[in-house]
Amino acid sequence: MLAETVCSAVSAAGLGIAAITAYRRRFLAATRVAAYSLVPVGLVMTGVVQWVSGIVFKPSVWIGFGLLGAAWLLFMATRAVERRGGGTRKERKAAAAARREAVAPEASAPSLGAGRAPAQPAARPQGKPAANEDFSDIEAILKKHGI
Repeated sequence: MLAETVCSAVSAAGLGIAAITAYRRRFLAATRVAAYSLVPVGLVMTGVVQWVSGIVFKPSVWIGFGLLGAAWLLFMATRAVERRGGGTRKERKAAAAARREAVAPEASAPSLGAGRAPAQPAARPQGKPAANEDFSDIEAILKKHGI
């Protein structure tokens, strides 16, 4: 009963503001204010206000909303754990086995950590020049062309 009275008062005040706005020759704004002020009375007449006030003032409804929130939090927590890799033991073992079976084990050797020493380069044959000696020819060509 109180909610219906408040909605009626809000609508009456809105219609009064619309009348003042129309008196100032702002008809478009006055029409918009009148439309907004008729919404609360329409909600009262359709029974929406009574339905909403019944929901708001019942403790069992709030307990239901709390349970829905708890279910949502549990659902999101399980998704977060799944994303971090906390699946079943079989899934974790399969993932560990897949990591061990690398296609090129030597290629991933530097990423294994600081505990391992890097692989030593192979000894250079006597007839081949070092890599930086090969680049000296390229540097000379680039200097010749002014690059």
